[in-house]
Amino acid sequence: MSNIYKAFENGKAFIAFITCGDPDLETTARAVRAAAENGADLIELGIPFSDPTAEGPVIQGANLRALSAGVTTDKIFDFVKELRADVKIPMVFMTYANVVYSYGAQRFISACNKVGIDGLILPDLPFEEKDEFLPVCEQFGVDLISLIAPTSENRIAMIAKEAKGFIYLVSSLGVTGTRSEITTDLASIVRVIRENTDVPCAIGFGISTPEQAKKMAGISDGAIVGSAIIKLLEKYGQNAPRYIGEYVKSMKNAIIT
Repeated sequence: MSNIYKAFENGKAFIAFITCGDPDLETTARAVRAAAENGADLIELGIPFSDPTAEGPVIQGANLRALSAGVTTDKIFDFVKELRADVKIPMVFMTYANVVYSYGAQRFISACNKVGIDGLILPDLPFEEKDEFLPVCEQFGVDLISLIAPTSENRIAMIAKEAKGFIYLVSSLGVTGTRSEITTDLASIVRVIRENTDVPCAIGFGISTPEQAKKMAGISDGAIVGSAIIKLLEKYGQNAPRYIGEYVKSMKNAIIT
């Protein structure tokens, strides 16, 4: 069992997404620490990619800012190694299959293991093609995280049965970004997931307010927030970590009350 289970062992999990290198890696480090200190149970670290197809304009902008600032995958591995000196909560990478391919899957996933990355989320990797990476992930003890979307339908049980770490349940169709309302019947999807696995399930895409986080964590095992955090980085730049800490605290308090 990987380190990821620790994010869910004390009740509902709050999962924060932060793009590495936006606006610079020093700010990313302070943002991660602020999130961890204020109740984040797991951090998703985004490795920037030039064509992030699952992302809306907010996270696309963060990718471009980070790449323009000269962030590379090698620099991110070094950065995570330093973070791991004091950040003990589970951390996973979220990026695209091409990033792993171009780096070399064996080299990339073994480096994840060395620096303390617990899992890998590849939103553009179809479930049917996961065997391209799964054996290497298993070799190095890195969980390949499965995504389930509202369109998964008759594949939900199949994906759930083979899931590792946690299941990322996509709240609604489309790309990442905040939404005023989430109307998908997620409870019925979670029911199928729980009939087929004990692996925890957290809901992401569109969550930005404490009320939404509370509702989504009420249905599942946790809430994932990305765009709302990236908006704080876009607005406050190097001063954002303080605001991120306050925001994470409010979200975590909402899901545990």
